[in-house]
Amino acid sequence: MLSEEDARRLVLAEVDLQRVHVEYDLEILRVGAVSFGWIFYWGAVQDDGNGQRPRPGGNGPFLVDRDNERLIRTATSIPVARQVADHERRLRREAHARNVAAKRFGPSAQMPSHSTSEPSGVSE
Repeated sequence: MLSEEDARRLVLAEVDLQRVHVEYDLEILRVGAVSFGWIFYWGAVQDDGNGQRPRPGGNGPFLVDRDNERLIRTATSIPVARQVADHERRLRREAHARNVAAKRFGPSAQMPSHSTSEPSGVSE
């Protein structure tokens, strides 16, 4: 499980990858809590010359899921609230699938695997 500080480090590593594409400094602008973790908004550091902040393209916020340590880049063309809701639905589906599997195979049972080896007792 990630802490907010660990999540911040993950996001900063991704933001650092974007620094090579722009001529100005980038930073995390604000952090919000969501049900599954955090949302990190990032962009350019304010320009001292004219007081305007450059707007880099493709700087959709990052969602960070604390439980499964996922870093999710969001699209700038889709509202953030919708993307958060989509991820929450995905998490509910995954939890439901795990619950169904646990009921079907038992909580301590292994999921069935497909073996490629010959059945025992077969010899050439």
